[in-house]
Amino acid sequence: MIIRPFTPADVPVVWGMMRDLAVFEGYIDRFRVTPQDVLTHGFGPQSRFGVLVAEQEKGLSGMAVHYTIPWTFDLRPVVVLKELFVQPAARGQGVGQALVRGLAEHAASLGASALRWTVLPDNAPAQALYAGLGGRKDPDWDHWVLAL
Repeated sequence: MIIRPFTPADVPVVWGMMRDLAVFEGYIDRFRVTPQDVLTHGFGPQSRFGVLVAEQEKGLSGMAVHYTIPWTFDLRPVVVLKELFVQPAARGQGVGQALVRGLAEHAASLGASALRWTVLPDNAPAQALYAGLGGRKDPDWDHWVLAL
């Protein structure tokens, strides 16, 4: 398995995984991202997000969509894991672990102070994955939202 940044050639599969995640997490009715959006916003000097992909013999088996928040109080950025998805046929093979580890290495290379993410409260497999990698619930902050 190779963990690497995505390329424009990966966009159709990455977009498909984004859509599959929207189905899994129950927001497919609000999913508005197109493959062109992924190309437009994922590449170039002012890209808005990045994607690490897991590549295996049979193709891409997972993705980790991420973005970076510039420094705040400590002059160090924070990397946010926005979406982690592993193709159903590849689950249980260490793909998710490899993607999170790869993203942690990316964050460390930027001098980031933390890698952050959110997890659905009822997604016990994801919570177990993150805990197994040393992740923990943030004791200082609760996740809030203001819908617009």
